[in-house]
Amino acid sequence: MDTKSDEILPHRDRPPLSRGTVLICVAAAAGALLAGCGTDSGGEAARGGAAEAAQVAATSPTPTADGDLTEDQRERKALVPKAKTGYEQALSAAVGAVPDSKPVSVELKGSPDSPRWEAEVATDDGAAHTVSVDAVGGKAGKARAKDDDGDDKRELADLLKKATVTPQQAAQTATDKTKGTVTAVELDDTDGGAPRWSVDVVTDDWNKTTFDIDATNRKILREHVDRD
Repeated sequence: MDTKSDEILPHRDRPPLSRGTVLICVAAAAGALLAGCGTDSGGEAARGGAAEAAQVAATSPTPTADGDLTEDQRERKALVPKAKTGYEQALSAAVGAVPDSKPVSVELKGSPDSPRWEAEVATDDGAAHTVSVDAVGGKAGKARAKDDDGDDKRELADLLKKATVTPQQAAQTATDKTKGTVTAVELDDTDGGAPRWSVDVVTDDWNKTTFDIDATNRKILREHVDRD
C-alpha cells in the first residue's frame, strides 16, 4: 500500500508561500508589535493620570461642612435664614406698638422653629418699652414698659436727642462695608458720652462682624469680626 501521501513532507519539499501570504504575515507581526507598545504607553498614561488626580485631590480645599463650624456659627446658620421679617420691619412694628416712640435697639433671637426680634423703643422722655416681634410674620406683641429709674430715663432721652443718624442709616453704613444680614442694632454711648450705633452683620460664612458707628456722622469707630 502506498503511504507517501500520508507522510509529512520535509521542509525542502513544501510548496513556497505566495507573496500575498507573506505580506499578511508581516502586517500581522507589525500590528502585534504596535499593540504591545500601545499597551505600555497607555498604561504609563493611565498611571500618570491617576497620580496627577491624586495630587490635585490632596491639594484641593475641602468644602466647609457643619462639623467645621463653631457652635455659634451653627446657631446663626440655623436661625438667620428662618427670619423672613428683617430688622427694619421689626423696628417699624415695635415703634407702631408704642405711640410717639423712637427705636433704641433690635436683636434677632429665639429658635429656628420660633424666631423673633426683641426690640426696644422709647419716647422723648426716655421711657422705654420692649416689644417682641414675630420674625416670620412680622406681627408685634404687646409692649412692656421697662422699670427704669429717673437717671436711666434721662440718659436715654439725651442719647435719643443727640443721635441724628437713624438705625437704618447706621445699618446701611455697616452693610456697605461688609455684605450680610443685619441681626442686631443698638443705640449706646461711647466712653466720651457721644451716641453710637452698634450693628451686627452675619456674613455667608456665618461669622458675625460688629460695627460701632458714630450716631452723629455715620463714621465707623470700630469693626470686630467674631469667628467663634
